[in-house]
Amino acid sequence: MRAARDERARVRGAQRGSASDLEALFRMHWPRALRAAYLVTHDAQAAEDIAQESFLAAIRALDTFDRRRPFGPWLHRIVVNRAIDWSRARRLRSEVELGELVPASEEQPELADETLAALARLAPEHRAVVVMRYLLEFTPGEIAEALDLPRGTVNSRLRRGLDTLAEEL
Repeated sequence: MRAARDERARVRGAQRGSASDLEALFRMHWPRALRAAYLVTHDAQAAEDIAQESFLAAIRALDTFDRRRPFGPWLHRIVVNRAIDWSRARRLRSEVELGELVPASEEQPELADETLAALARLAPEHRAVVVMRYLLEFTPGEIAEALDLPRGTVNSRLRRGLDTLAEEL
């Protein structure tokens, strides 16, 4: 609860132009934003670009952000949607390739190569919800809110994604 209050205070400060509050929001959310982008795109450079562009978009739209809502899911919605768009464009260009290993984090060990490869073969929409649910630990309700999808759509994408992963693994 304290973290949510601290985040709301940081958002208020950033909306008023506080560089230190903006920096604190960046430090709080950068690792998960970068990880989400990477796990959807499987391209380290694209993930970094997407995460940076998403933060800039969030900063530009910060004055319209509803402070009663958590900042993280709003930012992740921007990140994941941009990562899905990038993945779709990449697929259309037939540049599908597996990038470097998922960057390690303290709370999430590296994924096995075969799991990462199977995840990379999922449709971007399925990959996004699987990543958000099982690697970023969002609830289905948070995913629905973050991606602006009905809860049933999130559940069906999770089921299809998991079924596909189970078949491949």
